[in-house]
Amino acid sequence: MTRDPDLLDEFGVTVSFEADRVVLGVWGEVDPVSAPELATVLDAVIDRGHTAVVLDLASLSFMDASGLRVIAHGVNRLTPVGGMLTIRSAPTNVTRILEITGLHEVISFEGPHHPMEPVLDHRLGPEQSVRAPDLTETAEVGELARQLRHITAIPADHDVVDGALRLVVALARATVERADGVSVSLQRHGRLTSVAATDQTVVAMDADQYTTGEGPCVSASVEGRWFHVQSLDDETRWPAFIPQARELGIRSILSSPLMVEDQPAGALNIYSRTEAAFTETEQRLAAIFATEASAILKDAGVDVSTDQLSGRVRGALDVRRTIAQAEGVVMEREGVSADGAYRSLLDTSRRTGQPVAELAAAVVHSTRQVSDVR
Repeated sequence: MTRDPDLLDEFGVTVSFEADRVVLGVWGEVDPVSAPELATVLDAVIDRGHTAVVLDLASLSFMDASGLRVIAHGVNRLTPVGGMLTIRSAPTNVTRILEITGLHEVISFEGPHHPMEPVLDHRLGPEQSVRAPDLTETAEVGELARQLRHITAIPADHDVVDGALRLVVALARATVERADGVSVSLQRHGRLTSVAATDQTVVAMDADQYTTGEGPCVSASVEGRWFHVQSLDDETRWPAFIPQARELGIRSILSSPLMVEDQPAGALNIYSRTEAAFTETEQRLAAIFATEASAILKDAGVDVSTDQLSGRVRGALDVRRTIAQAEGVVMEREGVSADGAYRSLLDTSRRTGQPVAELAAAVVHSTRQVSDVR
């Protein structure tokens, strides 16, 4: 497919054939601007009766949730007709997101990066929801934060948000030394619930805190400050919860609040069988993971007030209305279809770096100025 020459170093799709399969080679960045183009090519291939489609991601540099939606869309179109979508050479971070969102179960994989079977280890509980990534204990903290931000560029859908939080939990368990279990407690529908956890023991331990109404994860979620239990044997707070945690073999806990719009929305909880397990370094790492989880929740608009939500909805409707008006202007000026007008706005936005919403507003404003002059 053709694109503006200025954009060729950012995104592209090639089409080739291997026996009875169509291979779409994707390179560059797949984001909200380029994802519609990838979807257009994928739809065109399927519309022509091809039911065996390969997405070759060997040259992919970045993919956010808009790309994952394209993959899900392709699966939804191919599955009813007995087709199959194959992902080839997927980057590790993309593979992990596909795993935790469940898409890996309906996709075929080729190449060096493909989902691995979950494994059980010696940590808390008999069940592990996600295999822990292979991270070195000497990973640079700043680089870890950058990688996590890159991996968790996702939309506001609850299922996908929970999937990203499961990835945060898995990364935290693998990175924080002596962490035997990790969970995320989140306020939903007026009550705390565990939306991500490394195993069922952790889920049960969180549930004990919700039932008793006390514990570090409850306190962090309500008060918006972190709680560090160095030794449960010496802990006098939360008398209803502490004995139950000791029975499960827990000796130290670190709970960090998740903040949305400066209000506590939940907590990242790290449990260890070792007393005084969490040094200053581990506390710092926990704070980084809690910050990134908070960013996910903030982007998703978790538990915002009715007024805030109404304002966002009104704003979104205003933006859509403005874009539709701008499309009409471009259609008249350039003599193109509605799809062509929208694509023109996207290309201009990507070339200039100006957001589509701002560009659309400028187009509409310029038309009004011309009308006022007349």
